[in-house]
Parts: sequence; structure tokens; C-alpha cells
Amino acid sequence: MQSSPLLLEEPIRMASILEPSKAVSLRLELSFFPAMTKIVGTLGPKSRSVDVISQCLLAGMSGIFPMQPLIAVARFDFSWGDPEYHQETLENLRAAIKSTKKLCAVMLDTVGPELQVVNKTELAISLQADTLVVLTPDQNKEASSNLLPLNFSGLSKAVKKGDTIFIGQYLFTGSETTSVWLEVSEVNGDDVTCVIKNSATLAGSLYTLHVSQIRIDLPTLANKDKEVISTWGVQNNVDFLSLSYTRHAEDVRHARAFLSKLGDLKQTQIFAKIENIEGLTHFDEILREADGIILSRGNLGIDLPPEKAFLFQKAAIYKCNMAGKPAVVTRVVDTMTDNLRPTRAEATDVANAVLDGSDAIVLGAETLRGLYPVETISTVGKICAEAEKVYNQDIYFKKAVKFVGEPMTHLESIASSAVRAAIKVKASVIICFTSSGRAARLIAKYRPTMPVISVVIPQLKTNQLRWTFTGAFEARQSLIVRGLFPMLADPRHPAESKSGTSESILKVALDHGKAFGIIKPHDRVVVCQKVGDSSVVKIIELDD
Repeated sequence: MQSSPLLLEEPIRMASILEPSKAVSLRLELSFFPAMTKIVGTLGPKSRSVDVISQCLLAGMSGIFPMQPLIAVARFDFSWGDPEYHQETLENLRAAIKSTKKLCAVMLDTVGPELQVVNKTELAISLQADTLVVLTPDQNKEASSNLLPLNFSGLSKAVKKGDTIFIGQYLFTGSETTSVWLEVSEVNGDDVTCVIKNSATLAGSLYTLHVSQIRIDLPTLANKDKEVISTWGVQNNVDFLSLSYTRHAEDVRHARAFLSKLGDLKQTQIFAKIENIEGLTHFDEILREADGIILSRGNLGIDLPPEKAFLFQKAAIYKCNMAGKPAVVTRVVDTMTDNLRPTRAEATDVANAVLDGSDAIVLGAETLRGLYPVETISTVGKICAEAEKVYNQDIYFKKAVKFVGEPMTHLESIASSAVRAAIKVKASVIICFTSSGRAARLIAKYRPTMPVISVVIPQLKTNQLRWTFTGAFEARQSLIVRGLFPMLADPRHPAESKSGTSESILKVALDHGKAFGIIKPHDRVVVCQKVGDSSVVKIIELDD
């Protein structure tokens, strides 16, 4: 595995910028996947047919690693649409997975304490600057340019004169003609009268309402969310729960306790969405409890002054990286909802998210209702791949080792040693045998320059009534981790071996890599596995 001659902290040659980008893997002279950074695609009206989903899974790919689609996780946003609608979309996803032979995880995104303006007529509403509009909890009233019904009755108790309120279908996409900001001028009973600060046209049936830096007294896991999780979530064994508006570590603990009562969903990973100042204030405690973090830059970008937004992103991603937990960034190419190309600022933003250390990028409106879902996925993937070519892994590795400190735990030592060895011998790939996925995630934490193939070994378990194999959850959940690519092994092969019987599954993994161009003759491969009570890192040099 050749190191890149060009790294971010080194002087950048202008000639290298002018050279055409090649469809190559990271530092490899072959093309098997476009990026280590994963993409979470939101499925909806413009991306729910079998054909379009298949194109999204294959977008921009040629001869790519078979288990890795370009969208690694499909996100189902329950702030709109009913379970039946989302079920149809999920069935189409399964059909696309079967036809493309790509593994894709499923994320259920909760509504949480999201405030919404309800427009039953679905007619566009024009709001004029410097006029008044009344926000009312009476949903029987019809939405108009001077009256907006809400799904929340406590707004008048939460706000005061001078407070700022934002409203839009997707809060501030960068176009001030589709979102509006209001200033509270008077509170009268349950109604809140506001001055409209900019002219805008609101389209659709639901618009999100966000009160800047004000706590809304609603549960993080709403009753509607619990109903959806216990029915649709259980039925479909969702891999990830995106916990909207996470404000405290207790929110995550409460959600985990709820999932633990729902059979297989006790394995579902919880990703805390940080969307307001309250979540930011309690970030460290939330990170300790959650399996991963989603930096929801739409709402949070409203709460934070513009000059502080980048600091939050860098600090939050750094903390996630050092904890070895996935960091996921939202709202990167909003203008591609209606345009074939991102703005220059958006393209730079995607690259900077990768260079900051993001594991995955979320595409929301861009794939949900955007005109170019496939092209958006392909474009973001290319930007991620280009940014990864200049990612200075050496500096990151030293920083991560220093942060962990000494003495290291057994697993941290093995993981960091495997990465160090792979880089020193220029290995083409790291292969990790695992049952829980933890060992592979720890290796990925050290951001090796080569892909990590996580060979998940199923475990046979029983609840006294039936026998089942674990492993499917663990394999799919690794799809959101940067640089980690799963394989589900034959359950007859143990993850831990005293007699070397796991050599046969290693051969399968190597053959798998050779067949798809990941591994070539004379390549070196680093293998990490347990043999008895010992953890072993070994280097294999392949023959012809």
C-alpha cells in the first residue's frame, strides 16, 4: 500500500491539483470503492423505487468491493410519512439489495420534541417581511399568511418578547426564500404573535419550527416514536436508532432501556443527534452513553453564532474520534436538492468534514426529495475520496496513541499495533476476525490508510425456545464506520481457535479480496484474530 506523496500538512503542488482525478481507491492503483467515508442516504419520494435505490447503491462505482454500496446506511425519517409508506420503501430497498448484492444498514430517525407547523391544505404560504403572523396551538384552524397552527400547546409558556423563531421545511437551506425567521412581539394566552423578518414562501404540509436557545418541555423519545419503534422498528430489526434532539445522557439511557425490552432491538445502536445548545452543553456525557454521534448542523447552526459553528464541528468530531465512536455530519450539499452541482463552499465543506475526521455524511433533502439523488451521492463520494488522499494519517495516529496514553488496554494495544504494522509493511488490507465487531471498530479508530475487512463470525445463541445466529447486526452496523467493510462468515468457523481451523475462513476472505481486486499477488496482508486466549497480529505475504 503506497503512501500518498501529498498530505494536507505538506506544501501542495499546483500541478497535482490540475491533474485529473482518477477513480482509484485510497492510495491504490485499482478501483474497488470510491471512499472510506460512508454515506447515509435518506430515502423518500424521489428515491424509493427499486430502480433508483439500486442506482444509489451503485452510484459512480465500477468493480467495487461487493459488500459496500455507495450509500452504506438507508435513513428512514419518521418526522413525515406513515409506517406503511416507509415499509413499502424498505421492501424496495431489500429488493435493490438483493439485485445489486450490496449490504446496506437501516436507520430509524425519530421525531423527538420537534415542533411543526401544520398546513392541512398543503398550499404554499407566502409570508411578507415586517408583517405580523400568529402561531397558535389550535390545529383546527387553517394555515395562512397571518396564522400558523402548531403541533405544540406550550410555546406561549416557553417564549418571551424578543425571542427568535425559525420556520422552514428544512431549516435554512441557504435560501432565505424557503425559510423564515420571526421575532416574538407579543404573547396572548396560548397564541404567540411574531414579526416576520424576511419574506419567504413555505411549501408542503409540514414545516419545522425551531426556537433559538429555548428549552422545549417535551420528551426526547415521544410516544409516537415509541409506537413506531415497537412496531415498524421491531418488524424490521433496524440497525440504528437516530435519537433526535438528544439533550442529556439520560435521554440515551432511557432509549436504550426501551430498546432492551424489544427482543432483537437490544442490539440496535443508538446515535445521539446533537441539535441544540442543550445537547452541546452535555456533549461529553452524551458521547459516553451513545454508540455514535450525529452532528445535526441544521438546527444547531441556528442556535450557534455562525463564527462558532466550525469550532463545534471540529471539537465534537475530535472527541468522537478519540473515543472510537462514529461521528456523522449532516447538511453538506443542500443546493443539490435542486441543482446538479454543489456550490464551491459546499464541496469544500464536504472535504473539510472528511479532513476533520467524520465517519459518515448524511444526505437528507438531497436524496429524499431532491431532483438528483444518484448524482448527489456520486458527487459527495468523489469529494470524500479526494479529501482522503491528502488525509495525514501519520499525524492522526500519533495523536490517537498519545490520547489513549499508557498503559494501554489489551485491545487498544492490539488494534494500534495492527495498524502500525500494516502501514510499516505497506499492507494492502487489514483483515480482522470478530464476533461483536468491537475489535474491528478499534482498528478503524486508528484510521489506517488501507481498508479494514471485518470478518464477522456468527455466534449460536438460544433463549431456551429457539436457536439463532448473531452476526448480521454486527456486520451491518460496521457499515457506518469509516474504513470498515464487513463480511459475514460461515458460522461453522469459530472466531477464536486453538488449532488453527480458522485458516479456512481466512482463505475465503483472501480469495474474496483477490476476486474483487482488493488484494493482488505479492501483496502483504495484516491479519488480526484471537487464537485461544491470545490476540495475534500476523503479516502474510501472498504468492502469485
